[in-house]
Amino acid sequence: MRAASPWLLMLGILLAGIPACGDGDSGDADADVDADTDADTDADTDADTDPACSPDSPAGLRSCVDGERYQAWLEQIAVEREPGSANWQMIQDLCFDHFVSLGFQAERVDYGSGVNVIGRRPGTAATPRDVIISAHYDHIPGCPGADDNASGVAGVLESARVLAQREHAHTLVVACWDEEEWGLIGSGAYADAARAAGDDILVSLVFEMIGYYDDAPNTQEIPFGLDMIYPEQVAELEAREFRGDFIALVSDEDARPATDAFVRHAEAIGLLETVLEMTNEMTGNAMMLDLRRSDHDPFWQNDYTAVMITDSSEFRNQNYHCREGRVDSVDTLSQGFATQVIQATVATAAEMLELAGD
Repeated sequence: MRAASPWLLMLGILLAGIPACGDGDSGDADADVDADTDADTDADTDADTDPACSPDSPAGLRSCVDGERYQAWLEQIAVEREPGSANWQMIQDLCFDHFVSLGFQAERVDYGSGVNVIGRRPGTAATPRDVIISAHYDHIPGCPGADDNASGVAGVLESARVLAQREHAHTLVVACWDEEEWGLIGSGAYADAARAAGDDILVSLVFEMIGYYDDAPNTQEIPFGLDMIYPEQVAELEAREFRGDFIALVSDEDARPATDAFVRHAEAIGLLETVLEMTNEMTGNAMMLDLRRSDHDPFWQNDYTAVMITDSSEFRNQNYHCREGRVDSVDTLSQGFATQVIQATVATAAEMLELAGD
C-alpha cells in the first residue's frame, strides 16, 4: 500500500478499523502471531479435506480454502521484490504459472513501466460480466512486505484455486498488479484499458493487507476526525476497547450486494468485519484521497464498482513499510485470520459470479 499523504486531514480517516456488530471468535494475540494454534485455525487450514468442502455452493466453497496452502505461498512471496528484481520476476512467474495450471486464460500485460499478470475464466452466461479478485505484488526496496502485500497475493492464488473448481455464469478474473507502491500504476493501466474497451465489470475485489491481527486492547489506532464520518462505528470500536481483530471493507455504494454477501459469510464463520461505504460522490472527491490509496481506486475513477479488503494498514500494523527498524515479516501475521478473510471473499465472489446469470 502506498504511504498516506501527510498534508491531508483525511489521513486519519483512511483505513482506521471499525468492527462490525457481532461476537466473532478472537483468540490470544500472541498465539496468533506465533503460529495460530487455535482450534478453529486448525479447522480452517484442513479445509481441503473437510467433508464440508463443496464447489456446489458459496458456503461449501468457504470450507475449500486451505490455510496451509495460503501460508506456503505467503512465505514464498514475502521477500524483497522491488520492481525489476529477480524476486519480482519470480513472483510474477508464480502468478502466471499458477493461473495456467488452473486452466485460466493467462497473460502477462506489459503496459510500459511494469507487468500485470491476468487470468480469465470465461463465464457461461450469454452476456457474462467480470468479477475480479486482485492484489499488488510489488513492494518498496529493503522490506519483505509480508502483510503489504504478500498476504494479498497469496490470497489471490488461493481464491483462484478454490473458485476454479466449478464453472460460473460470469467471468472470473484474477490479477496480480504491478507498481501499486509507485502510484497504483498497474491497476490503473488495467482499469483505463477496460473502460476504453467497454468491459462490463460487475465488481472488483481488492486484497490490500489481510494478515495482521491483534485482539489486545488499544491495538487499533483511530485518528482525529473519524467520528465525524462514521460515528456509530467509532462508538462500537470504543466499546470493544480499540482491538485490531477485524477486517475492513472500503466500498462504493454500488458494491452493496458484494459487501452484504461478505458480511453474511463473515458472520457465519466468526470473522469480525466492518463496511466503510462511500457515496459515489465521495469516491471522486480529492479530499478523500486517503480512502483511495490502493488498487480499488482506479476502478472507481473509471466508474466501476470496487471493494478494498484490508486489515487497516499502518493504523494497526506498526511494521508497515518496515519503518523505524521494524520488519513486516511472516511471523508477525495470523494465518487463521487471513484464512477466514479468504473464505468470506471466495464465498462473496461465488455469489457475485452467479448474480443474475443468464
